[in-house]
Amino acid sequence: MRRRALLPAALVPALLLAACSSGEASAGGASAGGAAGSGDEPLAVVASTNVWGDVAAQVGGDRAEVTSIVDDPSADPHSFELTARDQLAVSRADLVVQNGGHYDDWLTTALDALDEAPPVVEAVADGEHADEEHAEETHSEEAHAEDAHAGHDHSAEGNEHVWYDLPLVAEVATRIAEHLGELDPEGAETYTANAEAFGERVAGVQDEVAALAAAVGGTGVAATEPVPGYLLEAAGLEDRTPAAYSGAIEEETDVPPAAMAEMLALFPSGQVALLVENPQTTGPQTDEAVAAAEAAGVPVVEMTETLPEGEDYVGWMSANVAAVRQALGA
Repeated sequence: MRRRALLPAALVPALLLAACSSGEASAGGASAGGAAGSGDEPLAVVASTNVWGDVAAQVGGDRAEVTSIVDDPSADPHSFELTARDQLAVSRADLVVQNGGHYDDWLTTALDALDEAPPVVEAVADGEHADEEHAEETHSEEAHAEDAHAGHDHSAEGNEHVWYDLPLVAEVATRIAEHLGELDPEGAETYTANAEAFGERVAGVQDEVAALAAAVGGTGVAATEPVPGYLLEAAGLEDRTPAAYSGAIEEETDVPPAAMAEMLALFPSGQVALLVENPQTTGPQTDEAVAAAEAAGVPVVEMTETLPEGEDYVGWMSANVAAVRQALGA
């Protein structure tokens, strides 16, 4: 039996209005569709972005209906603002999947606004919403730490774009399966099998990354933002982007002149053989870097923060690996 979270009284009028105007609460994300095998309505899963939404849908299959709040390929998830309809979807969720690491704090804020919030699977070990049962008010840092990504350092001080870390994503799928199995015991075996199948597909991409590393490991690259950092590192590529440049772009501040000059000098000097651009976070200083790369004949590959339309996670990551391989002539 699905439970419903309790909303603060102050939010009810706005959320009811949003529900009436939209017909049903949906943030426009992917839906696994169908009814749960037990005959009940499918579990409602809300994900912060369509990347995590696709992972959840792969695990949930036809026993879960997944709503991805940010699913626009042109949107910047960092600066996203929830609508009343989004808040309503969160309040009705049986499970929430978020990135964490301050990447999608707007979802944490929405969860904190609920009197009784659903359990959360959080990819990054940061804050008090990692894989904890909010309905039981177990907001402890200790519980969070125990559920952290073992063997990896993905703290809030690091690179929060962890969906480019393939092993981590497979682990998150396993955790999603565990939570869904607790909510729907009759479907537990299905969720586990789905997560294992997803993990096998991810492992296939890891093999592609390993082959890329064998071919081009040690090659210097640069990035307009550290979005694909984990993937580039796994491929053995050396990110030579000036730290001050990356930090300024990430924080949406002006790049220091010295760092900008250092970034632009990478391309004509032959220090890098590839520039990776995040087209969802652009501005004059990223445009200048792209122009400098193109002028020097350095290929530019785009890697986005959210799932491109018509793609699933594994296909998207495989395409990213193929794009890097082609750009480097490997």
